[in-house]
Amino acid sequence: MNQDKIEQFKAVLKKWNPLGTAENNITDLNDYETEVADIIFNLEIEYDFPKKSITKKQLSKIIIEVLNEAFNLHLTYSDCDVYSEAILKILKD
Repeated sequence: MNQDKIEQFKAVLKKWNPLGTAENNITDLNDYETEVADIIFNLEIEYDFPKKSITKKQLSKIIIEVLNEAFNLHLTYSDCDVYSEAILKILKD
């Protein structure tokens, strides 16, 4: 995946900021760079992306798993619906 798409992906997560104010307590957040890399890696492994297309639900599942595990959150599909849609558009362009 090219760097421009990665930066756009990070910008969506940064705008969303699922951590809320807890973001200030994480010294190595780096605009969600590690989490974006983990999400992309999981998409490649689980869904053979970008060779095969993905659905918003598949993308949401990965986002939820990665962010919940990384930050001990309890995100749901409805929490990330709008952001998954935005990220999916970036990935498909």
